[in-house]
Amino acid sequence: MNPSYIIEKPPALPGFLSTPFKLVSSTIHSRLLVMFLNRLLSEQIKDGDLDFLEHKRLCVNVSDAGINYYISLLNGRLIAVAAGVKNDIEIQACVYDFLQLAGRQQDPDTLVFQRRLVMQGDTELGLEIKNFLDGLDLESSSSFSKIESLLQKSLPVYRRLFS
Repeated sequence: MNPSYIIEKPPALPGFLSTPFKLVSSTIHSRLLVMFLNRLLSEQIKDGDLDFLEHKRLCVNVSDAGINYYISLLNGRLIAVAAGVKNDIEIQACVYDFLQLAGRQQDPDTLVFQRRLVMQGDTELGLEIKNFLDGLDLESSSSFSKIESLLQKSLPVYRRLFS
């Protein structure tokens, strides 16, 4: 018996919408993201929950937007790092799938098995990132609650617009 598995294709960001993102350098993208993450994750960073990223290079590749974010942790602070150096780990997905992960609408394991979330590089580091994200206490932070609520409302709209 051969069960058939339906792998849902995520909606892709149209090329004309991704063009403005591609015009901005990855350095600027990375700096903006780390500013946001340093504020959002300040408690977790202070508590040492992200120490596994110390002197490690994480590349987040948003495939359909053509954006790469290069991030590391140095002296208890997330920093943007330059492109062009070997990454310890690269995580790749489309905008929609990253938004689903952020809004807790999709499990990372499901996306990995469907080959919609791809991790390449240091497997142990990838597992530490996944475990950190799985262990985030989103309910205790009003910022997380607001982001999650916004994503829950906007993801169906995104799907309708770009499917």
